[in-house]
Amino acid sequence: IGLIYLYNHTGAMSGIKSWAINDLYAAGKSLNVVQQSAVFWMIFLAFAIKMPIFPLHTWQPDTYVTAPTQGTMLLSGIMLKMGTFGVIKWLLPIAPLALEKWGGTAILLSSIGIVYASCIAIVQKDYKRLIAYSSIAHVGLISAGILSANQQGVQGAVIQMLSHGVNVVGLFLIADILLRHTGTREIEKLGGIRNMNGQFSVLFLIILLGSVALPLTNGFIGEFLLINGVYQYSAGIAAFAGLSMILGAVYMLRSYQKIMLGEKPNSGIEFGSLATSDKAVLIIVCVVIIAFGVYPKPLNDLAEPAVKTLLNTLK
Repeated sequence: IGLIYLYNHTGAMSGIKSWAINDLYAAGKSLNVVQQSAVFWMIFLAFAIKMPIFPLHTWQPDTYVTAPTQGTMLLSGIMLKMGTFGVIKWLLPIAPLALEKWGGTAILLSSIGIVYASCIAIVQKDYKRLIAYSSIAHVGLISAGILSANQQGVQGAVIQMLSHGVNVVGLFLIADILLRHTGTREIEKLGGIRNMNGQFSVLFLIILLGSVALPLTNGFIGEFLLINGVYQYSAGIAAFAGLSMILGAVYMLRSYQKIMLGEKPNSGIEFGSLATSDKAVLIIVCVVIIAFGVYPKPLNDLAEPAVKTLLNTLK
């Protein structure tokens, strides 16, 4: 509806309506703040459902848990990013006046979602559902960084979109491996797997550390820039959103401790060797996590000029 509204405002000079993106940008900027505000919320709410952002997130955990692993990887690794990409590509250039007026409200919703999803993740019993709530927390921080509309926030969001896509694919594969090898994803029913398969425990740990944004992993640079970008917008919101780093470490490391380092359960669960295909994918994910953590310059160099060009259109 928002885009149709913009379409009807194109062609002010030529008299010819157009779906060309530059014409839609021009139409958006020609609107007054009230009109832009209406377009802002129509477009933002659509993408907020897609990402998803609190309180429009309720479809996501059940969808991720019930979908087959391949579908969950596609949804979380790629399709989720269509929402964040849409905010960058459409929302920021089209409604700069509305962003200035309503951006703080949208950032606050994103930040509430970060802490809410992290708290819910802590009490999850199913490991796949835990990852689903973790994904909501991560995308909330990405959204807050984008809406801060400064160089570090948007650049961090672009980098974190890629890093999260890699890490979450690894985590969902781990959840699937646990189910196939043990018959369950319930954290309390697992334990002692490190003693049954040391290689898997190391690969699992590397991917988990990437997800919690440990320095020298791919998750660190994007999350650092995101927090810095939100801080430039509001120190209070940044401090609130920054709780995600602490809470994320709590639920991720706690789950690893119970699954890999805890006592072997009395149910007689055994964990054999990994399939070659599983091991290959996990190794590739780990290499990417370490490589871009140790040397993030290529990602920075790729994102920086595009973000500068985008932000120049808002002036």
